[in-house]
Amino acid sequence: MKTKLHFSRFEFKYVLPLALREELETQFQYFVELDPYVAQKPGAKYFVRSLYYDNAALDNYWEKEDGQKHRAKFRVRTYTSDVDEVCPRFLEIKGRHNNLVFKHRTKVDGTGQSPAPGSLLRHQTTGEILAGLEEGPIKEQFKFELDRKRLGPVMLVDYWRRPYISKFDPEFRMTFDDTLRGTDCGELFPSALCRTREALPGYTILEVKFRFHVPKWFHRLIQTMELQRVSISKYCRCVEAHGLVD
Repeated sequence: MKTKLHFSRFEFKYVLPLALREELETQFQYFVELDPYVAQKPGAKYFVRSLYYDNAALDNYWEKEDGQKHRAKFRVRTYTSDVDEVCPRFLEIKGRHNNLVFKHRTKVDGTGQSPAPGSLLRHQTTGEILAGLEEGPIKEQFKFELDRKRLGPVMLVDYWRRPYISKFDPEFRMTFDDTLRGTDCGELFPSALCRTREALPGYTILEVKFRFHVPKWFHRLIQTMELQRVSISKYCRCVEAHGLVD
């Protein structure tokens, strides 16, 4: 799967019950098509796994919940739950400046090139991640924030994603994210003893992603189906599912 290493865009989010999701997917088939990456995959979905960094006070959680307009967080992302599968891993910084969302990522050394011992993948420490990163601004900022904010890995977030691309504007994308689960651990491939809990069971998070504007046909669907835009974070919902905040 080819992925961009840097981008900035707008993102709108909606939480949909199953019946509304199914209706919406039926309604917009004329305007969008499946991302070719998932066209032949079972269920037309792919798996996403992210290990989120925060500190003991959960500052990243509270910055999101308080609605701060300028914020950023770090995560390690991959696309498999199998410790022995050769699959790219990235260190990402994702944040927001006012309403614009940005993401910068860099590969963790060697991923997607040749199999690595399962033990290294399962127990990789933050120090080992740092050692494997290419020299550059993302690595430097990660090192700085680790020390300044006393960051560490706190929550593993898994879900399944079905992506669509507009037939008329390749910059307009829609993704349906479901089966959201959080694991209270500090590893990308945790042991069976770690606690995993569902977040938003029975619901799908629709993310609408665009550079310049939302097309008219989507505006009409929003109005017709009375969709309500929400501010929601998968990381925050998983933290709450584990009762880590009051």
